[in-house]
Amino acid sequence: MAKLKTEYIEKIYSGWLAKIIGIRLGAPIEGWTYRKIQNVYGELDHYPVDYQLFAADDDSNGPLFFLRALEDGEEKFNLTSQAVGEALLNYAPFEHGFFWWGGYGISTEHTAYLNLRNGIPAPRSGSVEQNGHAVAEQIGGQIFIDTWGLVCPGNPDLAARYAEKAAGVTHGANGIYGGVFIAACIAHAFEERNIRRIIEKGLSYIPVDCEYSRVVRAVMDYNEKNPKNWRDCFAYIHANFGYDRYPGNCHIIPNTAVMMLGLLYGEGDFSNTINITNMCGWDTDCNVGNVATIMGVVCGPGGIDYEKWRKPVNDFLACSSVLGSMNIMDIPYGALYIARLAWALAGEELPEPYREIAESRIDSCHFEYPGSTHAIRVRAEDGRAGLEAELINSGEAAHSGKRSLKVHVMPLMPADRVFVYRKTHYVPGDFHDSRYDPSFSPLLYPGQTIHGSVMLPEYAHAAQVSLYVHNSANDSIITGEKVTLKKNEWAELSFTLPSMEGAIIDEAGFVFDMQGESFARFDLSCFIDDLWFEGEADYTVDLCQAKEDFWNPLHREIAQFSRLKGLWYLADGYAHLSCGDFGEAYTGHHAWKDYAASFIIKPVTGHDHYVNVRVQGAIRSYAAGFARDGRLVFAKNENPYRILAEVPFAWEAGRDYAITVAARGSRFTVSVDGREYIVYTDNDRPYLSGCIGFSVRNGSHCAYRMITVRPEPSAESAG
Repeated sequence: MAKLKTEYIEKIYSGWLAKIIGIRLGAPIEGWTYRKIQNVYGELDHYPVDYQLFAADDDSNGPLFFLRALEDGEEKFNLTSQAVGEALLNYAPFEHGFFWWGGYGISTEHTAYLNLRNGIPAPRSGSVEQNGHAVAEQIGGQIFIDTWGLVCPGNPDLAARYAEKAAGVTHGANGIYGGVFIAACIAHAFEERNIRRIIEKGLSYIPVDCEYSRVVRAVMDYNEKNPKNWRDCFAYIHANFGYDRYPGNCHIIPNTAVMMLGLLYGEGDFSNTINITNMCGWDTDCNVGNVATIMGVVCGPGGIDYEKWRKPVNDFLACSSVLGSMNIMDIPYGALYIARLAWALAGEELPEPYREIAESRIDSCHFEYPGSTHAIRVRAEDGRAGLEAELINSGEAAHSGKRSLKVHVMPLMPADRVFVYRKTHYVPGDFHDSRYDPSFSPLLYPGQTIHGSVMLPEYAHAAQVSLYVHNSANDSIITGEKVTLKKNEWAELSFTLPSMEGAIIDEAGFVFDMQGESFARFDLSCFIDDLWFEGEADYTVDLCQAKEDFWNPLHREIAQFSRLKGLWYLADGYAHLSCGDFGEAYTGHHAWKDYAASFIIKPVTGHDHYVNVRVQGAIRSYAAGFARDGRLVFAKNENPYRILAEVPFAWEAGRDYAITVAARGSRFTVSVDGREYIVYTDNDRPYLSGCIGFSVRNGSHCAYRMITVRPEPSAESAG
């Protein structure tokens, strides 16, 4: 294979960005008919809903989390369907959030998930032989597949092979062919701009006599003979490939037909392609998301209208995995994660500055992608109306790399305070709705360090700046050292947060104090770059002070936590977790490494009461706690849990215990009420990072009152 081109990095970003744009465009009218869209909107060529923030969506949940099978799986880049199936089990909550849980035999993904949970391996889990044609050939085989094309830029052979493994976890027959086709088209679009040749390449990887090939060829033939009016083509599709001809809730074939219509009649223009596809109706967010990814790669970042499509998105992405800290993403993070994998697959090193960013601070705000904003926001201290703020990705100046974010805010007065920040935690009030039940744990915690760089250009008004965080638990601002900025000189700032109790950090960034003469009216102009966080947490959570996030009557969360399964609620000064079979809930950050986590727990009923550390998902973590027959155990979740060590311990229901688990490299110690009981070193593919949580099994009920997280000196520093 030819060496990967540097330009692919930006095309991966524009492809992933376009996927999110397409989902957002189609989501409000998902399931509508062409006639209803026409009656309501006439010609729909814009976002139908002006979202406050767009909540999670199944079409964006699946692609990025399933891709993690390349790193999590035992065979790594030699991808297997079982590795993708385990990624599904690991990152999806049990029967809520992530995607549509419509019931076994109704929802294809739900059916496959339960098959996997009950020991049916992939790809049998999604096969026609297991689930029948109606279930196996729904649309999900292609809507979650885009990243397998993006991670194989210019290599449709590999994209098709990976897509077959991935789609086969949940789908069969035409459901798999659709995944292979879309992934191959995306991969080929890195090198080919002609839409017909891209489609032909995708078709070369699937059987010529399958129904999927038949519908694609039929639309291509119709377009060739009738190239002017896409509505005539849709009438042809409706008559020959409509929903009435295929079984199930959302079959892949009718939707593939309108996707081909959009690609062909859009004639290579990004906006025309996604608007035409959206106007056809049916599964709009899925269809537009797929064609947008192809067109995002073809057109690159510059081919996507900024004001119309990109600015409302502001690089923000919410997800609804089982790990709350992974549910707050920006689009550049996803793009760089994909690019890092793509270059590793090719056996090459990423070009700078992307390599250094990907290795040391992949979730930083680095602004290297043209037009990127990393979901940065601006507000004044008094929350006034009428403040105008512009965020402009700029090549005028950069602290590192080639680009930064130019910030312009007006009108301002002397002594005004302006906050330029990244949201690090979200609550229901931040969102327009509760699509796919998101839940969030903060990205930043007390004890960690913030880094950021800022510069005033020559034409800017004077200002002082400091790094800051906002603690939403008590609505307080905590700032680092204040610096007087010198024009045309980058100031490198850092601020280590103090240890705190009960804090929820929901903002982190720069606070500017304007300088100047009284009553003068002026503006803020500055460049910011390289905003990122590092270090281990140092904080305490008293669960008797915890609050509930109310999204809707069917979606409630304990603030800062995400729930895998079980009854999880607040009562009598404790957080309670109970289950019929098993239950788990998590908090903290998925990238934490060496730390000591202490928990006060009270077994209520049943025989299995645990705390968890190094949680990497629903089937990847360690647990310590009380088991049947008076035992203290330390176990590793490898789907299922495996006990690594145990000692006798005569625990009692109804009594508080302080359990501390210290994780340092692959070495773990478990203490109860200050006494060390278990020391264990895991030399078998240890989990070296992850968040914390609680778990119960076998119908147990446990109450939890306190969490304390402290840094644990790393194995390297201790040595």
